[in-house]
Order: sequence, then structure tokens, then C-alpha cells
Amino acid sequence: MALCLANSLISCQDFVPYDQLVRYKWWLEFGYMSSTGKCFDIGNATRESINEFTKRQNDFQNQSQTPIANIDDYASNRQLLKDFNVYCSKEGVAGNGALMRLAPVPLFFFRNEKDAIKYSGISGQITHGDKKSTDACRFYGALIAGAMRRLSKDELLNNNFYSNNRSLFGDEDLHDDIKSIAQGSYKTKNGYEGGIRGKGYVVDSLEAALWAFYSTGSFKEGALAAVNLGDDTDTTAAIYGQLAGAFYGYKSLPKEWVPHIYAKDFLEKLSEWIAYEGDQWYKQHITAQ
Repeated sequence: MALCLANSLISCQDFVPYDQLVRYKWWLEFGYMSSTGKCFDIGNATRESINEFTKRQNDFQNQSQTPIANIDDYASNRQLLKDFNVYCSKEGVAGNGALMRLAPVPLFFFRNEKDAIKYSGISGQITHGDKKSTDACRFYGALIAGAMRRLSKDELLNNNFYSNNRSLFGDEDLHDDIKSIAQGSYKTKNGYEGGIRGKGYVVDSLEAALWAFYSTGSFKEGALAAVNLGDDTDTTAAIYGQLAGAFYGYKSLPKEWVPHIYAKDFLEKLSEWIAYEGDQWYKQHITAQ
């Protein structure tokens, strides 16, 4: 899903939720961007949101008399999209699926922190409608953007990071559960024994990923700590890896791991491309302002 999101940002040269949902649908139906050629390990919340999106597409197609073959291409006509409701989830859906795919958004928008935070929240909200999920994405997006802007670990993990940067988060305050994490609830050396849980609930996942980042000193050490918590191990590590990757950098990845990454050359080029398009977006919008 992260690759679907990255490809959308690159192809649209902008943040277009409709196009993101189209690519998630392609992943579900055709295995688009999957390392196995088919969709696997999809969460119930994500599946339900994609199915709801498909239903809305069909309804929209019937109402607008648009040929069904063209419905996925509506992202190319932004004017037609203004009446399409892309928020395909509902309050109470607070799984970790939105958080584990987040990184492309703050990587694209990190040059403008307000946009990085705003779009991080929207990217989660379209499939996971609970405020806790939206705000987990907003806060984590802020941290990833901060890492890209070369903030130190002490600055990123400062208990006052959120309050010190409150103006960047707009009018909407963080949910109390996410605010508690922002204020350092994850700061224990005891891991599982200290109450850290890598569960499917977005609040637990965010806390676990930050614990792994806080309690270790290298990408490899943190990734192993995240996995060894147990429970939803792959997701905890995926969430951890987004912030840790932005902070430590590509050259700090374990050299014995990198050769085994599936489609490594493709991922390297995709990373360069999203960096380029994000820079172009920033320059265009700064000029426009």
C-alpha cells in the first residue's frame, strides 16, 4: 500500500485521495505493487473501505453516465472529482493499516511541515475513519518530516514536541490517546514487560514503534526490538522503519539485509522520483504563494 501511495503522489504530482484509492483497489483486485503478484494479508478495515470505494465508483458511474472503463481515470479530471466522497470509512475504525503505509506522504511534503501533517491525516482518514487513526498519522507524519529536516533524536522524542509545534497541526487538536503518546508514554526500557504492545490497534502500534525507536541506537537494533515484541510483528516493524529509515538514512540499513530486498533497484528509483516530485511540488507552490 505504501508503494501504491508513492506511485499516486508521483503520477499525480500532487495529493489526490481518489487516485490513491484506485491504486489500493488495484492492489486488492490485481495484486498491483505486491511482491507476490497478489494481494495478501489485507486488514478487514482496509478491505471494507476499498469495497465501499468501489461501490461509490459504480454509483457515480451510473449517475454521471461515464463509461465504466474510464472511472478509474477520473483523477485526471480534478473538476469531476469534487463531488466524489473519498472518505470511505467511519468513526470507530482505528486499525493500524493507515499508519503502516504512511511514509510516502511526509517524504513528499516534508519541505512544508503543515502540508506534511495535514495530508498525512487525510491519507489515513480515507480508509480508517476514527480520529485516533487520523491523528496517529498526523503526529507520525510530523516526526518523519522532522527526521527528513535533520532534527536530532532528542528533538523528535522531546515530550513537548507536539506542544512546541502546535501551530503546525492547524485548528484540530490531537486525540488525547495520541497526545499521551506524544508526551512520552512509550518511554520505558522494559518493552513488553513495561506494557508496550504491538497490537493491531493504531494507538498500540504507534506506541510500540516509538518505543523501538526510543530504546535503541541503530536501525537494525530497533527493527529487531519491534519484531521481538511479538503480536502484529510485521506491522510494528513497518511503522518503526518509516521513522527510523528517515532518521538513520539508507546507508545505515544493515548491509546483510539490503541485497535480499525484493525489487531493490525499483525501490531506489522510486525513492529518487518521489524526492524529485516532492521538491517540484514545493517549488511550484512556494512560487504561487
